[in-house]
Amino acid sequence: MLQGYLAGIRRLTLRQVPVPEPGPGEVVVKIRCALTCGTDLKTFRRGHARLPVPGPFGHEAAGVVHAVGEGVERFRPGDAVMWVPTAPCGQCPPCRRGQENLCRHLFDPERMALGAYAEFIRLPAPIVARHLFAKPGHLSFEQAAFLEPLSCVVRGWRRLGRPEEVVVIGTGTIGLLHVMVARALQVPRIVAVGRRPAGLELARQAGATETLAADAQEALPRVRALFGGEGPAAVIEATGRAESWQAAAQWVRPGGRVLLFGGLAGGTWVHFEAFRLHYEEVDLIGSFHYTPADVRESYDLLARGRLPVAMLITHRRPLAELPEVFQALDRGEAIKVALYPEGTVPAGPGQGSSSQTLA
Repeated sequence: MLQGYLAGIRRLTLRQVPVPEPGPGEVVVKIRCALTCGTDLKTFRRGHARLPVPGPFGHEAAGVVHAVGEGVERFRPGDAVMWVPTAPCGQCPPCRRGQENLCRHLFDPERMALGAYAEFIRLPAPIVARHLFAKPGHLSFEQAAFLEPLSCVVRGWRRLGRPEEVVVIGTGTIGLLHVMVARALQVPRIVAVGRRPAGLELARQAGATETLAADAQEALPRVRALFGGEGPAAVIEATGRAESWQAAAQWVRPGGRVLLFGGLAGGTWVHFEAFRLHYEEVDLIGSFHYTPADVRESYDLLARGRLPVAMLITHRRPLAELPEVFQALDRGEAIKVALYPEGTVPAGPGQGSSSQTLA
């Protein structure tokens, strides 16, 4: 089978490897659609603390069961399925505290399902037991492949709560997913802040009630003015830029909450004004990965058709073009690309189509 392999920083190749066989409790899936994501792009550019380089590449996908291992009873060949690529052990101290997203074994190589940029993928038994789901018939494989990033976003909202208003910094895929979840949660006022006109237009389509074209470092007076001079109740940072983290803490009103969602490179230090945190009781909240409860909630949101996620796909390409796709992503010429191992690329309902070219 064909498999994408990240041999080193910016060294993405395609190789031929044997189709995997399932062990006890495992499932092998024939991938129908895989999605690129910001985490994979960061890994391509600089590596990742949790993802192996060199190694098989990609982790957002959906497909059809090809084979099942001994003891698997919930699934059989031919079943359309969707999944997330990790599952907690349930036994370590964080798991016992209910913090499964911080499980000490989440990223053990034998427990992860990496290598979604391929024709087939083997799902380890822990994922089959906890995080493999039947794909509803009305849900496309593209939509189903959003389960993993949406689960991360839902985790952030579980940490943030449900404010009466929110400002989202960033109009990439994650920022737009935050806008969609805010809309699904019926947050009355949702303001998206970004620099790209196309991204702001997508934010309006995703459910933002207002948009603001501005750089995070320059927007403080404009954001506060939108909310009576004191700022919003909540801000979500979804760009993964240190300067945006600092800006978010200045935008929020006294007593407000800031969700620092966009991850920064290891070793990054960010400075915040002590007065805001102490005297104005501004809460800074981190969020990482997801718990089984977050995955289930995300599955339900997708299954109920609550989120127009297909609109986030800018291009659709055959898997054979994977190296060229990541070169284009690196140049900023695409946002989220759907990859099709079978080579037949549909013109779907999102912003991209099979006819679009990546320069």
